[in-house]
Amino acid sequence: MTRALILGGTADAGLLAAEVARARIDAVYSYGGRTRAPADQPLPTRIGGFGGVSGLVDTIRGEGITHVIDATHPFAAEMSRNAVEACAQTGTPLIALERAPWTKAPGDNWIEIPDVAAAVGALPDSPANVFLAIGRQHIAPFATRPQHAYTLRFVDPPEAPLPFAAEVIVSRGPFTFDGELEMMRARGIAWIVARNSGGDGARAKIDAARTLGLPVIMISRPKLPERLRVESVAEIMQWLGHRTCLGA
Repeated sequence: MTRALILGGTADAGLLAAEVARARIDAVYSYGGRTRAPADQPLPTRIGGFGGVSGLVDTIRGEGITHVIDATHPFAAEMSRNAVEACAQTGTPLIALERAPWTKAPGDNWIEIPDVAAAVGALPDSPANVFLAIGRQHIAPFATRPQHAYTLRFVDPPEAPLPFAAEVIVSRGPFTFDGELEMMRARGIAWIVARNSGGDGARAKIDAARTLGLPVIMISRPKLPERLRVESVAEIMQWLGHRTCLGA
């Protein structure tokens, strides 16, 4: 009998959870715990880390998990690596639901760099209004460039003081093109730092930057171990041996 573990936290993971619940598949949805008020899911839900590879191994064995679906954020590299190792140790089938990365379109002004440290170095020396669209876990290195006026956007209000002065927008996506355009114009944004997350939910800021002719410092995805990977909920459902009513 199938008992799936969904490593979630993304909009795609939410769509998958809804389809899995609709198909009456026995499954558990896991949040990493970085969001204080995660969206409700139609499946039994756990919140918090596993305690590394060994903890995930214990969960797989203790919960009788037969299939693991990694639907975490493309930049949740540690969790994805732990899933690969834990599934190898337990002989549990693993599949990743991972959206395709964005690709440059005509008019895009991207500075493509490998990591956050390189993103800090790619900012100009002269003061500028910068939109850091990279999540709260990765902002500390930008404290070395305090001359800039930073705008940050988080799902939850920050619990601790930020490492530098910044304007914080508390909002949950997906965001619209018109909304992103208005936000950037109102704050005089001149530079954007973004991770190449892919998908539609966060793409509006990239489209707005193109319209405004703004440079985007685009952080490439981390390298992950080889694993079975698909881009649609329908493919996950087929892998689980169930049909889906979704077209993609």
